[in-house]
Amino acid sequence: MTRPSFTEALATRPWLLADGATGTNYFQMGLMSGDAPELWNFEHPDRVRALHGKFVAAGADIILTNTFGGNRHRLKLHNLQEQVREVNVAAARLARAEADAAGRPVYVGGSIGPTGEIFQPVGALSHEEGVAAFEEQAKALKEGGVDVLWIETMSSEEELRAAVEGASKVGLPIVTTMSFDTNGRTMMGITPKAFGALTASLETQPVAIGANCGVGASELVATVLGISEARPDAAVVAKGNCGIPQYVDGHIHYTGTPELMADYARIALDAGAKIIGGCCGTSPEHLAAMRKSLETYTKGERPTVEVIEARLGPVSELAKGVDKAAAGAARRERRRG
Repeated sequence: MTRPSFTEALATRPWLLADGATGTNYFQMGLMSGDAPELWNFEHPDRVRALHGKFVAAGADIILTNTFGGNRHRLKLHNLQEQVREVNVAAARLARAEADAAGRPVYVGGSIGPTGEIFQPVGALSHEEGVAAFEEQAKALKEGGVDVLWIETMSSEEELRAAVEGASKVGLPIVTTMSFDTNGRTMMGITPKAFGALTASLETQPVAIGANCGVGASELVATVLGISEARPDAAVVAKGNCGIPQYVDGHIHYTGTPELMADYARIALDAGAKIIGGCCGTSPEHLAAMRKSLETYTKGERPTVEVIEARLGPVSELAKGVDKAAAGAARRERRRG
């Protein structure tokens, strides 16, 4: 079987289904709070492959490697900073094995998460150090056989730029997403529209851009509206959390049902997403419902914020066009004037 490349699939398919959560599913499989999920690539490779396999069976077209914290700055917390190559190569090979066994094209995204450090000028990490760390991880993921480098859950412009620059040195396509979880913005204050403009200015253009994680399916779809409005030319990723997290019987439980996530998948497609998946709390059962929902659906009209709220739940004031942060800054400026 001749498999189209990831970029060919992205250009020719009406949508691609990305996988669900890694961490929250690992907790169900025995991962303890505070443990490094990346160690499972050595200690429990059977469990890592089992989750990939369940997502493939549920219909995922894209599975992400167990390397979200696989850069040297995050691995340093577990004294694994000298094992960046081993961690990432092992994880990529586990995902590759399940993708290749699927009997249909399944693509492996090399998950690249934040360093956990604050970049200069606010923090201590230099641009050059950041680029070097991301390049090191990207090289290992390529060696392990990934199809695409998947930079996710970013919150600052400085880190996003360093990640894309580092990843671009290994010659694979790049996808990049930010997490909009603070009143419709990233933790560092970037709006969906500003993210669209930022990605357009990158020297190496990602093949897809979008949002992951955040505060639930409704806000994620509203974020997709903002990104696709700013970048109508871009392939957009929607990888939203499965509802809202709640603490139940000593565990974090997400409120989203398979029915809600099925509806979210359709609305995300209408809003302009090309790659649709789930983040925290999204199980293989949720993903199977999303696959079935998309396969029986023809893309409809672009939803309004009101439609999103009615079907999926509340969204931020920013998503409704009320930018309180900007208004507050303008008021402070007038008072100084």
